[in-house]
Parts: sequence; C-alpha cells; structure tokens
Amino acid sequence: MINSEKNLKLLQAKFSFDTLAVYRQLLEDEVLRKLAQLVNLVNEEKCNLSQFIRTYNDFYFSLINAGTCSLKDYIADLIIYTATPFSKRLSTKNLPPMDSQLEKAVINDLTRLEQIANLSAFEFKEHALNGICSSPLERKIINELPEWNNSPDCLSYNSEDEGTKLKQSLLTSSNWSQHFSNLSSFFQNNGSGIFARYKAFIWEGENKLTGISSPDPIKLTDLIGYEKEREIVIENTLLFLKNLPANNVLLYGDRGTGKSSTVKALLNEYHSLGLRLIELPKPKLADFPKLVRVIKNINLKFIIFIDDLAFEDSEENYTSLKAVLEGSIENKPENLVIYATSNRRHLIKETFSDRAGLYATNSEDQVRAADNIQEKLSLSDRFGITVIFSSPDQDKYLEIVRGIAQKRGLDIDLETITKEALKWELWYNGRSPRTARQFVDWLEGKIKTKKGDD
Repeated sequence: MINSEKNLKLLQAKFSFDTLAVYRQLLEDEVLRKLAQLVNLVNEEKCNLSQFIRTYNDFYFSLINAGTCSLKDYIADLIIYTATPFSKRLSTKNLPPMDSQLEKAVINDLTRLEQIANLSAFEFKEHALNGICSSPLERKIINELPEWNNSPDCLSYNSEDEGTKLKQSLLTSSNWSQHFSNLSSFFQNNGSGIFARYKAFIWEGENKLTGISSPDPIKLTDLIGYEKEREIVIENTLLFLKNLPANNVLLYGDRGTGKSSTVKALLNEYHSLGLRLIELPKPKLADFPKLVRVIKNINLKFIIFIDDLAFEDSEENYTSLKAVLEGSIENKPENLVIYATSNRRHLIKETFSDRAGLYATNSEDQVRAADNIQEKLSLSDRFGITVIFSSPDQDKYLEIVRGIAQKRGLDIDLETITKEALKWELWYNGRSPRTARQFVDWLEGKIKTKKGDD
C-alpha cells in the first residue's frame, strides 16, 4: 500500500505547479517542466515502472545539466533572476505601482515554489517502492536511482554580490513568502531578469542583448598613473549616477594607456549603485535606436561603451554616431551616457587630399572641401568631454612599473627593476601602462619560477 503521507506531499506539489500565477513562466523552464512531468506522472493512477524511471532520469539529467545538484538552489535562482510581471513592475519606469492583489499572488507563488523546492528524491522513490515495484530486482533499480540534494550550492560562496546574499537568506529561511520585501528591494535596486543577473553586456544586434558572465575584474585601485585624467571621467560618472546632468565622454590617446580599462573599472566600482555597461560594437552603431528602446524605461544607469572608435574615410556609418550624439527625433534617455575610446583625435581618417580642394580654382570645390573637413572634425566635438591619455615619458613609465610591482608585493631592488623595465620597453611595445603591466607579469613569473626551483 502506498504511504498516504508521502502521496499527500506529491499531490500538494502537483497543485503547487498548477496554481503558479505571477511566476507561471517558470513552467517553461526545462528543469521545472521535467519535474512537473514527474510529479504529474506519480499522481496518475496508471503509472508503470518504466515510465517512472525514464521520467525520473529525464528530470535528474536536466538538473545536473543546468550546473547544479540542488533543486532548492536552482529554484531560488529562478525566483531572483527571472523577469516576471513582479520584477518588471518594480524595475521599470512608467508602470503602475504594486497593488495588494499582485502582492498576494506573489506571496502565494513563493509558498508554492518553496513546496516544490523541498521535494526530494526520497518522496519519489518511496512512491515507486510502495506502489509500482513488484520484485526485488525492481526495488533494487529504484534504490540505485541517482538523487539530488536539497542543500543549496550558494551557501559555500563568500560573495558580496547582492543577488548571492539574497539567495543565501532565502535558502536559510523556512518561509520564503516572508522575503517579499527583500525581493522587492532587490528588483528596485538591481533591475529585472538579465539586468539583475549581469552587470556587463554586449549588443549583438537583432534586439539581442547578451550578458557577460565574467567581465574584466579590473578596479580603479589597480590602475597606476593618469589619476587626473581618470578623475574627470569618475566625476562625470558620479554626476550621472546622482541623476544630475552628465556628458558623453571621448577617451582619446595612445594605445595601451588605460582608456578601456578606465571604463571597465568604473563598472566594477559603481555597479552596486545601479550602473551597467553595454558594449556597442562599431558595426552595430546603426542599432543604437533599437538598443535605446530596450533600456530606456529601466531604473538603472547604462554606459554605452564604444571601444576603439575610428572610421576610415570611405565609411559612412559615422553619421549614425553623429545622430546619436546630436540627438535625433528619438531623444537619448536620461539613463544612459556614451563613453568611447579612440586612438584618433577626430575619429575619422583625414588625408592631405581632403585639403587639396581648399586650393582648387573652382569655388564650389573649395566650399565642398571645407564642408567635408568640417564634417570630419566636428564628430569628436559632439562628445561633451574629451580626456587625453598620452604615452608616458620614461619617468612616468618607471613610476607605473614600480607601482604595479609594489601592489603585487614583488621583492626586487630598484636598480634591477629599472634596468629590466627599460630593456623591456625597448624590445617590445614602447612605453605605456600596458607595456608596464606586461613587463611586471613577466617579472612576477620569473621570480616565482626561481623560487620554485630553489
């Protein structure tokens, strides 16, 4: 005879799936869909052993294939990072505020999801052993089925990430519905769906924004030199985060001087204040209006990052960027600024032939040449702020080398590091912060190798 207590828990799980409302789209998730199939199967009167084993293993495979062995951890992750009507309502501008009925529905869903998350392999195996096994061989097969665990994976993480901390508090709670307020605050501060899960993105076109799971971890404190230049960019960014007028910024200068690193470090410094970074590749500049429509009503701040921006003389798509910077019919929303880096001061390649027309005998050619030159030179002027990162002189280069080495705790005398650093910049890429870092990487490896040999 089937144990009635265990059956009651499985029956309750079936109703929990059926009654999900605000989080109903979780039924489309592959892992929960497979689990729902298993729950429905064991609640049917006609359930044979082969069906049970196949459905059980289909679910188990989908769970471990998702990268976890913890059902509870997996469901908690979905609650936090799935874009639902609940999370969208709290993270999007111009939507009506939460009403009591929606709040009640969310609280009920959290209770139902907790009941589902607490399902263990034990309940399903007991059902099979007591109800559909008829021989010792069948019982052996059931007992050997793999099991998932209900201990959450994330409790082993030591993270300051707000989403991880929220998940830890959720998973150590015996009543998920009590975390309605915590979830509400999280969505208000961090956005919904991928905007809550990731802090950096790349625009891939066709309305596709892809989150970057492991963005460059560089911090402002890792960057040596160019403090005055970076301070200009930091000040503008803080104004932006405080909802005060802020400018688009062009970081112009020699290669390897830390322009891109500065922008990436801003994200790591201020993402907890609602800052997000979206890299817009140059070939996708014409997609800017589409990107704007995706993010314009989200209660977060976005830096649209265009790296290594430069146009050949034959290219026409710089007009897309010009329209963005100037403003078109569709205004640039207040929750985004554009930060671009370039090795060209005026962004567009200029040739002597451009100026030849100024000296033509035909006045129309002169006017056309002047307009063409002005068009090219004016593009960079449409950035409100231009910050120049020039290659360092020898003293500055050595200062950067020593600063990086000191931060890494390398024990090496001043004379040796100076001599080796100067040789390195002659042999390789010239003087720049990037060259300095590459030299210290080599030096650190050499020192550690020597210690290992000793």
